Amino acid sequence: MGSDKETGSNNQIPHEELRELEGVTFEVEEPELHGDKKVRRKGVYLLPNLFTTAALFSAFYSIIASTKGQFELAAIAIFVAMVLDGLDGRIARMTNTQSAFGAEYDSLSDVMAFGLAPALLAYNWALKDYGKVGWMLSFIFVACAALRLARFNVQIGSVDKKYFIGLPSPLAAATITSLIWFCVDRESGVDVAGYFVAPMVLISGLLMVSNCKYASFKEVDFAGRVPFFAILAIVLSFALFFTDLPLFVSIASNGYAIFGLVAWLLTRRKRSEKK
Repeated sequence: MGSDKETGSNNQIPHEELRELEGVTFEVEEPELHGDKKVRRKGVYLLPNLFTTAALFSAFYSIIASTKGQFELAAIAIFVAMVLDGLDGRIARMTNTQSAFGAEYDSLSDVMAFGLAPALLAYNWALKDYGKVGWMLSFIFVACAALRLARFNVQIGSVDKKYFIGLPSPLAAATITSLIWFCVDRESGVDVAGYFVAPMVLISGLLMVSNCKYASFKEVDFAGRVPFFAILAIVLSFALFFTDLPLFVSIASNGYAIFGLVAWLLTRRKRSEKK
């Protein structure tokens, strides 16, 4: 047998490979502007990504619950993911912790929360009875959600902030999820309501990738004056919210989707008449 020194020398790793192994880490680096210079920062911001992770967990929980037939819990988990998704971006802006990593992570979480989770909820509740047509409709919804988010990411900064181009994926998910939640809460069977789910899944998916303009409400002046009817509508909304949450969510989400589509069609009709 050779000496320990000889054995060690035979098993030595070349310096080039050692340098490569030293570069294998679980770290994230991304460029940031520091004054006029671009520097590379290591690590990720904790607080906004914590909310994104919570939204991702809610989506995963919804998928598990729907596969077990716990449809009400699955629907509620999707709406919890919506709330968390709305908070992570606002917290990042408030704390000045926006990052490219956070934006990408948020988009991947959205695909799962507002694409995969509602599509599987609809499939497990009603669409599985339609065989191949059912799972194809579910896949179309997931694909449209992914395409819509990809288009949104590349159009940031080049579109009017007053509008969303296409139905936002959280609202598309809400139109489907709210109907299922409403029916389950009323203990309604799938026999009748199931006929509405299939076209809603298809229409909601196509609206996400359409060019319909939907109001973003990002520039609403909450300190300004509004008509008296607006306050009355808010009072009625609060009353419905606390007395029948599934019905309120269903009316709000479907009303937003329908109103935006009708307004866009009327605008296009007026433009064509002027020509």
